[in-house]
Amino acid sequence: MRLRLATLAVLPVLAVAACGASTSAQGGGPTRTVKHAMGETKVPETPKRVVVLDTDKLDTMVSLGLAPIGAAQATESQKWPAYLGDALKDTKPVGTLQQPNLEAIMALKPDLILGTKFRQAAFYDKLSKIAPTVFTEKVGVTWKENFQLDAEALGKPAEAAKLMSDYETRAKTVGGRFSALKVSIVRFMPTEIRMYGPESFSGIVVGDAGIQRPAAQLLAAQEDKRFGKLSQENIAQADGDALFYSAYGEVAATSQAQVTAGPLWKKLGAVTSGRAHAVDDEVWMLGIGVKAANGILDDLDKYLTPLA
Repeated sequence: MRLRLATLAVLPVLAVAACGASTSAQGGGPTRTVKHAMGETKVPETPKRVVVLDTDKLDTMVSLGLAPIGAAQATESQKWPAYLGDALKDTKPVGTLQQPNLEAIMALKPDLILGTKFRQAAFYDKLSKIAPTVFTEKVGVTWKENFQLDAEALGKPAEAAKLMSDYETRAKTVGGRFSALKVSIVRFMPTEIRMYGPESFSGIVVGDAGIQRPAAQLLAAQEDKRFGKLSQENIAQADGDALFYSAYGEVAATSQAQVTAGPLWKKLGAVTSGRAHAVDDEVWMLGIGVKAANGILDDLDKYLTPLA
C-alpha cells in the first residue's frame, strides 16, 4: 500500500518532468536549418503540426494559408481574433503569451513551435525539447522581419515575400491620396491611455502609407518610439486631422467610454468634426501581421477618403 501511494505521489512530478523529453520526431524526415533569436534550429522541411506563442504568428500562419494546431492567448478567456475568420476553429489554446502551458503543447505533438524571445525566453529550453523551436527577437517594431523569419521556418519564404511586397505596394497606393493629413492613433489600456508612435505596428503601417503624424506622436524626445502616455489633462496631444482609437479588453473599454464622454475629449478637433473613429484593437494593435496591416489600410481608405 505504501509503495502504491508513493508511486501515485510522484506521478505529477513525472508529468512535469516529461516536458523535458522530446515527443516529436525531430530526427525523422528532411530538415532545414533556421537562424533565429536563440541560435540555430533544424526544422522539418514542411512542418505540419505548428504551435504558436504570440499573436503575430497567428496572423502569419493565416496569411500564408495555414493554421496552427495550438496557440497561446493574451488572456485565458480570450477568443481567437475575429478578423481571422474561422481559420482557427480547430486551434487549441495552450496557455497565455507570458505563461505557455508546456503540458498542453506536448500533448499536441507539434513538429514546430514559433515564439518570441521578448516574451518566452525563459521557456525556450523546455520548448525546444518538445519540438524544434524558432524565436523572433522582439514584437511590433520588427514585425516585417518577424514575418519573414516565421515564414522561413514554415517553409514559405517566397509566399511571404510576395505578400509583403503586395502590402507595401498597396500601402503607397492607399496613402498617396492622404499624404497631407496627420493621423492620430490612441489606445485605451486598463490603467492608462497611450498615443502610438512611428515604431509601433500601427504607426509603421501608417508610415508605410506615407501619411503624416501629429508632432507630439512622433515621440521625438523618447528613445522608445512605440508609444507615449496620455492623461486627460494632456489629451489634446491625441488630436489630429483624423483620430483612430481602440481599447484593450473590457476594463479599458469602460475607461474609453468614460473619457470619450468627457468634455476634454469632446473639444478635440477630430471629435468635433466627426473624424474620430473607434477601430478594432485586434487589428490595429494585436494583429502585427500582413493581414492586420491590410485591415488598417482598409480603415484608412474608408475613413480618410472623405477628407482627401
